[in-house]
This record gives sequence, C-alpha cells and structure tokens, in this order.
Amino acid sequence: MSSFLEFIVSKKEQILSLLFQHATLTFWAIIAAILIGVPLGILITKVKSIRKPIIGFINIIQAVPSMALLGLLIPFLGIGSKPAIIMVVIYSLLPIVKNTYTGLTNIDPTLIESARGIGLTRNQILRLIQIPLALPIIMAGVRISAVTAVGLMTLAAFIGAGGLGYLVFSGIQTVNNNMILAGAIPSCILALLVDYIFGKIEVLVSPKGIASPDGKKKKVSIGFKVVLVILASTMIITSASKLFAPKKDTIVVGSKSFTEQLILGNMVADLLEANTDLNVDRKLNLNGSSVMLSAINSKEVDVYVDYIGTLLISVLDEPMINDADKAYSHVKTSIENKFGLTMLDPLGFNNTYTLAMNPEVASKYNIKSISDLTKFSKNFTISPTMEFENRDDGLKGMKEVYGLEFGNIKAMDGSLRYTAIDNNECQVIDAFSTDGLLKAFGLTVLKDDKNFFPPYHAAPVIRMDTLEKYPEVKDVINMLSGKLDETTMMELNYKVDKLNESPEKVANDYLKEQGLIK
Repeated sequence: MSSFLEFIVSKKEQILSLLFQHATLTFWAIIAAILIGVPLGILITKVKSIRKPIIGFINIIQAVPSMALLGLLIPFLGIGSKPAIIMVVIYSLLPIVKNTYTGLTNIDPTLIESARGIGLTRNQILRLIQIPLALPIIMAGVRISAVTAVGLMTLAAFIGAGGLGYLVFSGIQTVNNNMILAGAIPSCILALLVDYIFGKIEVLVSPKGIASPDGKKKKVSIGFKVVLVILASTMIITSASKLFAPKKDTIVVGSKSFTEQLILGNMVADLLEANTDLNVDRKLNLNGSSVMLSAINSKEVDVYVDYIGTLLISVLDEPMINDADKAYSHVKTSIENKFGLTMLDPLGFNNTYTLAMNPEVASKYNIKSISDLTKFSKNFTISPTMEFENRDDGLKGMKEVYGLEFGNIKAMDGSLRYTAIDNNECQVIDAFSTDGLLKAFGLTVLKDDKNFFPPYHAAPVIRMDTLEKYPEVKDVINMLSGKLDETTMMELNYKVDKLNESPEKVANDYLKEQGLIK
C-alpha cells in the first residue's frame, strides 16, 4: 500500500492530466451518443418498417470486438481522439436506442388517444407527453451507456488519444501493479461519478408530475447545478481551445506500445525539444506495427523508431535478408519509393527476436538452443505475442526451419507472457533480445543456431516531406547513432521493467549521461 501511495504522489500530475483527458473524451462520446441515439429511437417508433433493420444493425456492430472496430476506423480517421470517440459512440447506441423505443411505446395508449381528442398534433404529443413520460427509461439507457463509455475509453490509449488506459496498458507491459492500479482506480471512480451525475440529471430533467418511487419529487441542489455547468464548460472550452488554437511548427514523435519503444520515443522527443525550436508532440504507446504505419502514412506521426527486420517482413512483405548492411540499404530504398519515408542512421543495437525458457526447465532437458528445444517442444506450451505467432519471421516460419511443434499455444501480449512463464502456465515465450524482463525474471535465452531471425537493428523512420520542411531534424536525431548497444538497451529496459522508473526519466537521464542534452 505504501509503495502505491508513493507512486500516486510521484505521478499525481500525470494521473490528473490523463484523468481529465479521459473525462473529456468520455464527455464528448456520451453527448454524441445521446444526440444520435435518442432521435434514432424516436424515428423507429414512428417508422415501424425500419425498426428491425436498425436494431439489427446496431446489434451486429455491438458484436464486433472493440479492438477490431478501432482497427477498421484507423485507415479512415487516423489515430487520436476521433476514432476513439466514434468507437465509444457506436458501442453506446444500443442501450439508448432500445430504451428510447421501449419508453415511448410502453406509454398507456389511452393517454395518447386523450391527447389526440383535445386536438394535440403528433409533434405536440411527442414533445409534451411521450418524451416526458419516457424520460426515466431513456435516462436509464443513457446511464448504462455513460458508465460503459468510461471503460471503453481506456482503449483510446492504444491509438494515441491518451486517457487512463495509458497507465493501465503501460503497467501491464512493465508488470507494474502500481501503474495498473493508478489507471484502473481513477477509471472506476470516474465511472461511479458519471453514474451519479446522470442520476442527478435524470431527476433534473424529469417533469414535476413524475414522482420518485416514494411518491415525492426529488430536488437537485443549486450547488450541483453550478458544479455541473462548470465541468461541462471547462471541457467545452478546453476542447475548443485545442481545436482553434493557432498551429505552430510541430513535429510528432510516435512509438509502439512496449517499454523499449517508449524509451526510444522519449529520447527522440527530448533531443528535438532540446536542440530545435520545434514544438514536439508525443503520440507514444501506439498498439503495434499496423497502427504505427497507418499513423505515419496518414501524416499524424512524423518520426518513430522501428526495426529493420520488422519493416522488411511485416511492412514490405519481402523475404528475409540476413546481412544487416544489405537489409538496411534495401529497406531504406524500398520505403522511400513505396511510402515516402526514409531511415536515418541506425542506433547501434540489434533487438532481434529470441525464445526464452525458465532456467530450471531448460536445465532439466539440457536445452541451450532452438534446435535442442525442437526435440521436446511437443511437451511444452508456448505463450508468444499474437504478432509473433502469425509472422513469417516468427512462429510460423520457425515451424518450417526448425520443425517446432508445440503441445499447446497460448498467445498473449505484453508482459503477461512473462507472468505466465513465471507461474509455469507455459514453458517457452518469445522475447526481444534487449528485453529488461529477461533479466528481471532470470530466463534462459536460447541460441538461434540456424540464424533464422533476420537483423532487427533499430533506426529512426521519418517522413521525407518532414525532412524537407525541417532539415535540421536529421542531424539532431542522428546524434543517437551508435549510442546504444544491446547491453545498454537491456539495462535501460530493466530500469523501467524491474526498477519501476518511468520511460521518460530513463530516456532523459541517459541523454544527459551521454552529453546529448543538458
């Protein structure tokens, strides 16, 4: 408990900032869902023929996994808040539409007939009778959607929109329970607060003639109304200020979602901030190569660090090249011609894939290389990342080259696989050779005795039009060239993964040690 409290105190500014981001994103998603869902619910009560198709379509969309929906939205909307808000809006529609329809259609027909009898038009009946009587049921749907929206918005961190999900997923990546709790607890509190607020709003908007179950009309204090107006105004003004703020010369630095990438992303950003007059925007912790490539192709990211092997196999979809210099030259030329990107000088380390085992299990079977593992692989369970399981330079290709056939495959992302092997839920995992968690968990790294894995030297990837606009960026980022070897990178990762230092601090401290920034 004491370590958690210390973490909260040390990270209070970041937590509060992410909490406000999360609340603002959720606010706009809920508002949009209400503005779409309630009219849609009214429409299907008026036009019976479209009720089943619309409800059916919303049900189908609801069944699509949230991460898959985000992936489908990225090519059209890029990364950031837009796809995150739209994803949450889509998942929030069903309770609002259904409850609006149910509330409007369950009103006593004699009331409607009486209203017609005194000469009210259809619109007047809807506005003066149906909606007021249906409001409690409509608000119940809104409350369900609002609370659900808070949880769904944690996924916004995967596409660079921020929010409390950044802490949750960073904590999972680094096996840092304090960080996970620092994101999860405020998210739970926010969900409860949202439910409370919408409960009060329900009372506020309910007509005077509709009483609570105890027969009395509840009142909402003036203080609550003032606080509600202030909160809504703050979010609107903040969003508007960002939307209409004058654009400065800004370069956007991105990164993928594991420890090493967060460190390298912060290094690049710190160098640019210290050595140029550019405004630097950090869109770190993006989920995987496909999201990263979509972001840089849509010009929402200008520069990030990638690996030659990843670009060769996953991006260019070309055969492996085992010679590091040839691979670098080929990838650099290819991405310039195909994507308008270029690679700067390599950073100095090769973060290749590897397989790792619990040392006791490896010792028991005398397994030192991947060829040794092949003899016993059917007795073992492997927990690779989902990306590694399906890559040609991953498990898929290793089956052909090494003949590996595991008894069971339990794919999982991030540091969860380290927890799994530590609990003996699996015996083999994939890893990067510079992973700090290899050292933290004391795992045995198996030798790639058939040289299956291509070179994965790290190098910055940057848009060519960005370099044309800001040519000084090239020399600044190339200050990192040759400054990192495998041992150094593993140690930096270890500081984050085991010693619980932040990637920002680790990156900044190292740059100062090397004299690259003051």
